[in-house]
Amino acid sequence: MDKRNESLNMDFILLGLFPGMEHVNILVSAILLIYIVALTANSILILLIWVDSHLHTPMYFLLSQLALMDLTLISSTVPKMATDFFSGKRNISRMACGTQIFFFLTLGIAECILITLMSYDRYVAICNPLRYALIMNQRVCLQMAAFSWAGGALTSLAHTAYAMHFPTCGSREISHFLCEVMAILKLACEDISAYEKAVVVTSIMVLFIPLSLILSSYGLIFLAVLHMNSPEGRNKALATCSSHLTVVSLYFGPAMLVYMRPSSYHSPKLDHILFMLGAILTPMMNPLIYSLRNKEVVIALKKVLGCYLT
Repeated sequence: MDKRNESLNMDFILLGLFPGMEHVNILVSAILLIYIVALTANSILILLIWVDSHLHTPMYFLLSQLALMDLTLISSTVPKMATDFFSGKRNISRMACGTQIFFFLTLGIAECILITLMSYDRYVAICNPLRYALIMNQRVCLQMAAFSWAGGALTSLAHTAYAMHFPTCGSREISHFLCEVMAILKLACEDISAYEKAVVVTSIMVLFIPLSLILSSYGLIFLAVLHMNSPEGRNKALATCSSHLTVVSLYFGPAMLVYMRPSSYHSPKLDHILFMLGAILTPMMNPLIYSLRNKEVVIALKKVLGCYLT
């Protein structure tokens, strides 16, 4: 019992990004640059949606929530990783580790839910445009956002509490640059097979089912687009949907490879790459994809810049 209590009070040691890699300082500097770009781009996107009345639509409201999630997600990992690298201190308390896991899972799951709801928004806008304003009213949009955040938080709380109750034996070194559930469980003294099954079930609910709904929505959207008489409307719909699908692939691809692979196929290096794609690169790419390929956002940006420059 004393050993169990002692293991629950001991700090973990994060080995960092690609332990033993030469010139890792260049990679960390590049990640810090990505973080600054992500922070700036997402903040600008949220500001534009807030100040420009032309962007006060359901699609952009949901997009602003996604940008907020991206901004918080990358901020939950990169500052700690960079601080550890430059200070040389790699320890993290069990409480701080659990907190990082909670926020990381909350934001990741919330984004999956929100992206699924965003695909429904596009389905209604293109396949049922006459009832769009009635279906996607302000109350529904707020409920969608609240459901995404709450769904992510509740699911994350259950996984974090269950994963962190396991005592650790022997090594306290986590072969990762952040506290991550599966990496923590590799240090557990007890049998975790039941929890691994729970992770698979959650992955099906949070990743596979939403992805199936998203692909079904866009399948119906593309059928509707093909029957559009207006080339301009067809091109606009395809541009918007292609942006959404690009974001879907960036979110769901790495997450499915991490959480839906058998544990025997996991390797620290591949996991590091997948987490970098999903938790660091994607939050930077998301606002750039939506802004550079969206005329309304570009016009709003020019308008705001024009007001400040004149």
